[in-house]
Amino acid sequence: MRATPELNRDAIMVQFVGVENAIKLISSIGVEPFLTGLADYIDEDFRRWEQFEKSPRIASHSRDGVIELMPASDGVTYSFKYVNGHPQNPLDGRQTVTAFGVLANVATGYPDFVSEMTLMTALRTAATSAVAARYLARPDAKVMAIIGQGAQSEFQALAFKAILGITRLQVFDIDPAASEKFARNMAGYDLEITVADSAQSAVIGADIVTTITADKKRSVILSDNMVGSGMHINAVGGDCPGKTELHADILKRGKVFVELPEQTRIEGEIQQMPEDFPVTELWRVITGLDMGRTGSSDITIFDSVGFATEDFSVLRYLRDKVQETEHFIDLDLLAEPTDPRDLFGLIGARQQHPDRLSA
Repeated sequence: MRATPELNRDAIMVQFVGVENAIKLISSIGVEPFLTGLADYIDEDFRRWEQFEKSPRIASHSRDGVIELMPASDGVTYSFKYVNGHPQNPLDGRQTVTAFGVLANVATGYPDFVSEMTLMTALRTAATSAVAARYLARPDAKVMAIIGQGAQSEFQALAFKAILGITRLQVFDIDPAASEKFARNMAGYDLEITVADSAQSAVIGADIVTTITADKKRSVILSDNMVGSGMHINAVGGDCPGKTELHADILKRGKVFVELPEQTRIEGEIQQMPEDFPVTELWRVITGLDMGRTGSSDITIFDSVGFATEDFSVLRYLRDKVQETEHFIDLDLLAEPTDPRDLFGLIGARQQHPDRLSA
């Protein structure tokens, strides 16, 4: 009689980092050291940009928001992230952005690591912003304005503090409660914080300005007269068609740097501009192929929409960090019988012999 196929359990468990374990890991390392280490991985992957298989994200837009898939591969490891963006969610007590991600082995196609990516997206967005500013902002930048104190704002503040040495923050949100939340969360992080009464007031004297609002519409968060010589603008909020934060005249005055142009021209600030509007890819600046800032009076703009290689970086970083810890669980995600040709046998024989069903 043919034996009932058994699962090869040693080969099929997939590591999973959920929200609770992600929090435990970050707490054990510290938020700022975690961001600094993540920035190194992001920088490293930008330096090998040409090795990646890249494409704009696959987006499903609706009246209320967007759901996206973001894939990338370096030929050895494949990653993707599922992520949504629904600006009205907080009105119902939900997050604007939620996500999860996967790393898989290209040689076998088997996923071997799964993680929450809501926290990780916030961390990688902030770390990427700071990596870009490290190459584009003035070296003496110490004062940063943040327009919009939603879920991403604290991460941005700590990334720029840890990676660029920012010491003073000037912040504004149309909702005073959001600014109060931000100031409360940043207490104890050794940052001087001023809550401004307008966006115009917040940017006065700022070396770096981060715009990170959530409304899914064309807005003018920064007008041309608010941008001074030598400023670096970290434009994070404009990340889908029909959603922008900067007046077009600012783009004409400054030097614009992007992740993947094909994606940014659809989703970023430069969707306002002609298709041949000149931009520089960030990876080319990081590798020294192109110039970033050429002088203290340059206005530099990082038109950030978030790209899949950054998710690849944070998943790779997280996977490395959880090894030798207890901050993950094993998922019984894949069916793998001892005889790979007999998948049905896993259920067929057990239906005939329920007493053989293992615990």
